[in-house]
Amino acid sequence: MAAVNVGDQAPDFNLRSTDGEMVSLSDQRGSNVVLAFFPAAFTGVCQTEMCTFRDSLSSFNDMNSKVFGISVDPPFSQAEFHSQNDLTFPLLSDLGGATVDAYGVSLANLAGIEGYNVAQRSVFVIDANGKVQWSWVSDSPLNEPSYDDVKAAVAAI
Repeated sequence: MAAVNVGDQAPDFNLRSTDGEMVSLSDQRGSNVVLAFFPAAFTGVCQTEMCTFRDSLSSFNDMNSKVFGISVDPPFSQAEFHSQNDLTFPLLSDLGGATVDAYGVSLANLAGIEGYNVAQRSVFVIDANGKVQWSWVSDSPLNEPSYDDVKAAVAAI
């Protein structure tokens, strides 16, 4: 399945957050949204990425933007990862992978493990009306996004 394209209406979702609340994209209307899909909690590159978003959160807040991290990890694992890294934005659990599939960023058989499908590292910037304004999909789970490019994309909305 192809990734969601710039100009597309972003697929809605309803996912459990690290605080146990259900979060839907449609409930975020009126704010810009940064969705940062990451393969797995407690891995080095994912930790670096989520902590970099944490450290930049005030910049995103100043631009009327909300940041959400999304992975297929279960909520209790994400909650511990969230706590250990003092993250200040919600992580959302896509345990069944439906949202990862809807955005076209499923990475199948990670580390050669049959059936271990995770989120491909990717970032989508969505405007206040729910339209994708910018996207980045990594060709490797080891690559991080350009955080300056993410901020520039949000600033351009």
